[in-house]
Amino acid sequence: MILTLIQGVVVLFLYFLGALVIGLALTPSILLFIKLLHVTASSNEGIKAVILGLGLAGGFFIFGLSLLVLVGILNIVLNLRLKEGDYGFKDGELFKWYFLNALVQGVKAFFMDFMLLTPFASLFYRMMGAKLGRHVQINSKNVADISLLEIGDNSVIGGNATVIAHIFERKGLKLKKVKIGAHVVVGLNSVIMPGVEIGEGAIVAAGAVVPKDTIIPPRTVYRGPERE
Repeated sequence: MILTLIQGVVVLFLYFLGALVIGLALTPSILLFIKLLHVTASSNEGIKAVILGLGLAGGFFIFGLSLLVLVGILNIVLNLRLKEGDYGFKDGELFKWYFLNALVQGVKAFFMDFMLLTPFASLFYRMMGAKLGRHVQINSKNVADISLLEIGDNSVIGGNATVIAHIFERKGLKLKKVKIGAHVVVGLNSVIMPGVEIGEGAIVAAGAVVPKDTIIPPRTVYRGPERE
């Protein structure tokens, strides 16, 4: 009962922080829209509709970029970088993990689809603590625990692939880095679990599940533990 109550309080606090961050990110877009309302006050309805429509569309992208930058700055200022280890339900690191994921989920929900395969995705991941090499392409928003992620040069994360550095076990939350070497291809819909290390030039086949702590040798094709 007490644990459920604490969880409820934590969730409400995260809702409040989420509303605060989203509200601040919306501010530039709202200011732009208010300005356009004044500018088009004497215009005919057709011109006004076009200008306000363009303003709303532009305001959405301004909001998305503002949210990206704001979340990244909060992560840096509050030093929310995750640390490898095992954490019980009363550990502060677990709360940090909840908080950090709430921030990232906001970006994913509102703007991540527009960031994939653009420089903004790499910028966001770096601001959140990921170690990315040059020309890394990430085509999935199912990437969690970003500060525990390392990806080498010219590697590709395929569409809808899942890369996570956490797992819940009997003792609680376990965090462990995921290391992806250079020139690696992680296929469509594949799943990379915590502690996985993928060698340079390796390929993870589409739909493959790579269990925790698996080490994939360089220049090999991994199709799954049962089909290797």
